[in-house]
Amino acid sequence: MNKINDLRSALEFLKTQPGQLVETDVEADPNAEISGIYRHVGSGGTVMRPTKEDGPAMVFNNVKGFPDARVAIGVLSSRKRVGLLLDTDYKTLGWKLRDAVKNTIPPVDIEGAAPCQEIVHRVTDADFDLRKLVPAPTNTPEDAGPYITMGLCMATDPEDPSVSDVTIHRLCIQSKDEMTMWITPGSRHIGAMWDKALKANKPLPISVSIGLDPAIYMSAGFEPPTTPYGFNELQIAGALRGKPVELAKCVSINERCIARAEYVIEGELTPGLTMREDINSNTGKAMPEFPGYTGEAKGDDLPNYLPVIKVKAVTTRKNPIMESCIGPSHEHVSMAGIPTEASVIDLVERAMPGRLVNVHAAPCGGGKFVSIIQFRKNNINDEGRQRQAALLAFSAFSEMKHVFLVDEDVDIFDMSDVMWAMTTRFQGDVDFIPIPGVHTHVLDPSNDPAFDPSIRVHGIACKAIFDCTVPYTMKDKFERCKFLEVDPKKWLPDFEF
Repeated sequence: MNKINDLRSALEFLKTQPGQLVETDVEADPNAEISGIYRHVGSGGTVMRPTKEDGPAMVFNNVKGFPDARVAIGVLSSRKRVGLLLDTDYKTLGWKLRDAVKNTIPPVDIEGAAPCQEIVHRVTDADFDLRKLVPAPTNTPEDAGPYITMGLCMATDPEDPSVSDVTIHRLCIQSKDEMTMWITPGSRHIGAMWDKALKANKPLPISVSIGLDPAIYMSAGFEPPTTPYGFNELQIAGALRGKPVELAKCVSINERCIARAEYVIEGELTPGLTMREDINSNTGKAMPEFPGYTGEAKGDDLPNYLPVIKVKAVTTRKNPIMESCIGPSHEHVSMAGIPTEASVIDLVERAMPGRLVNVHAAPCGGGKFVSIIQFRKNNINDEGRQRQAALLAFSAFSEMKHVFLVDEDVDIFDMSDVMWAMTTRFQGDVDFIPIPGVHTHVLDPSNDPAFDPSIRVHGIACKAIFDCTVPYTMKDKFERCKFLEVDPKKWLPDFEF
């Protein structure tokens, strides 16, 4: 197992892996330029073409306006790189995370100052300004402001101190000591904690840890029912590394943070304080989100209620590394999609063991909307069970919209192969199963009454199953062309196959 316990050790490891990391000393502006550059290097995902799939991560060593900081981007934007960082075949990452959920190791508190607290900036300092301390990039020139896209928020239930949770949220820096925080309605545990704090009219302390061990980011993507309320996803990261995640006490609030983070922003969600997300830009837009479209800037009243974090302190390592991602990049696919795969694997395996081959939360769905399920029909009695597996997948992850079912001879990590199966093994009048009127995700712009009057409320969609599997009794009619098995390295020993 590679010795990775934070972002720095992860980057050092990637330096030893050919083609996985590039650096530049040329000055780059965090205002849209860094993301604009990386789009061509390795963003992938649902980013507007041209972009590059499976490119290297990138470190900017010369960040305009921040002489002591660096910016790392795209650390998780390649599934193969995630496999390297977690010491696992990239095709079986879903199974690895599923096993980690079942063998958790809880985080531990450390005593004294943590590595993330080498330098401490307090809001009471005369020169305190969040905008000058944290080199948060904007993705595009029309973003509402600098966004923290890889900030792991940590909070504790105000009614039960034994319950804490971590989640990644959309955080926009608005002033020298304020950030807005968008909480997806009804689906985030910190949102439930905030509701309790609001009811009691009390602030909710919250820490935002940035620049972390990739195992922590990968674990944070789990959602109910796999990780119900009260389940701290840091336990999964502990299992992935075989040792507990270390936590430290914050210096200004009653909360904890990730001890080996590069940056920690400490603050409080404050009752009665709301803010329009684009208060500084007035563009009406927020930032690019995982479906590939720029999100709408939220307002300061219901239903677009946007709470504000009043920042109390910023702590960092010496010469800290800001970690960022492009909203619609493959990085989101990794962080959201691979935990989704693990959740689907677990539920289907428990219901019908031995039939599921693999699952892939495909990049075209941003890791949330589309899953490819590879299913094995062992005998005639398994006919139809593939569709039951698809229904279980929707239960395992409520935001999923489309499920494609394929046979074991299809490469689920190659969408051309999946589309080939759909073209030659799918008939729309018998193999398409619509499930209308189900809530999915508010960031899908087609889930809206303006798109179709049959949609009652924004966020509701017609989920669908595309059964591209061959009927069990016809398998011999659908055998793929069989080529001679050879070892191509005999002819091209230096070629990477």
